[in-house]
Amino acid sequence: MTSTALAFLSAGFGAGLAVLGAGLGIGKLAAAAMEGSARQPTAAGDIRTSMIIAAALIEGATLFAIVVCLLLGLKVA
Repeated sequence: MTSTALAFLSAGFGAGLAVLGAGLGIGKLAAAAMEGSARQPTAAGDIRTSMIIAAALIEGATLFAIVVCLLLGLKVA
């Protein structure tokens, strides 16, 4: 394998791991929010707002990780 092929392969693995981690994190976040809303329905609005903010931060970090992976992969080419 050439160094370009290895760079593309590792960029793909890195982006995949970032998306996998984000999916697991948002899934765990949503499960905890639903459980909290079920236990205390009066606080559902506050829980939903906190969940949306946390999910946006997770997605932002994931997008940053994907961009870094792509930049590192394309730098070699």
